[in-house]
Amino acid sequence: MRILIRTSKWSIWARRLGSVAGPLVIISVALHRFRLITSDLFLVAAAAACIVALAALLVSLIALARLWQTGDQGWSRALTGLVFGLLCLAPFAWYGNLAMRYPAVTDIATIDRGLMPLVFEPGTAAMPPPKLLTTAEMAAVFPNVETRTYPLGQTQTFALVQALVADNGWDIRLLREPTDTFGPAQINAQIMTIPGWREEAVVRVTGTATTSTVDMRSASLNAIHDFGANGLRIEDFLSALDDAVTTLLRDNPNANQPVEVEPEDEAGEDETAADGEAEAT
Repeated sequence: MRILIRTSKWSIWARRLGSVAGPLVIISVALHRFRLITSDLFLVAAAAACIVALAALLVSLIALARLWQTGDQGWSRALTGLVFGLLCLAPFAWYGNLAMRYPAVTDIATIDRGLMPLVFEPGTAAMPPPKLLTTAEMAAVFPNVETRTYPLGQTQTFALVQALVADNGWDIRLLREPTDTFGPAQINAQIMTIPGWREEAVVRVTGTATTSTVDMRSASLNAIHDFGANGLRIEDFLSALDDAVTTLLRDNPNANQPVEVEPEDEAGEDETAADGEAEAT
């Protein structure tokens, strides 16, 4: 007499739900990154993927418990659903942790935002009102988000800023270089986060031939929470700029000195003029 061992239906559904949750997460992120769906639809799709992943995790645990008691087949299916469910829930757990660690803010700047306007694109003009931090909250959460002043000329500092923006791979949308009259120089660059949210960074450089001041703004264009990205971006960028300026001044002690005409050149010009007068006579 043969004893038939049945396959647990719980394990079958566990694998099915896990197999659905994975594509839901990947497809929704891909569509959002390529702007094939709006941010509102992306939130709906992400919520649906989270619910399916939770269901896969729950059903997998139930399946494993029943398999332990009944001895039915389906261990591989239940474990597959469990792994898929955990993998799909990992991004939600990560961003949930960031949401608890950082306040809900979408726009951070070292100075008045009116001095560093964003470059709006079609479709972002109706972005939600920015969520801001108070001065006390800024000092507590992002203490290094502060204006930088360097003993280095505006042109040289702006060159360092431009190099750092390029190294970060940001998409430059506006480039206003320094002028002979030392007007404000500015770079607007757009950054895309992994889930497809778009954020804009603005770096403003003012100063003279020997000193410069750097301010920065970072704002989310279509998100309701930046999960700390804007504040951390400013802190990381300005810290890297501090290192770049320090290295430049260490390796070139006279880098912050304006170019002056050497006395011998002036003497040479006077001798040339005197020779010309003698020849003319």
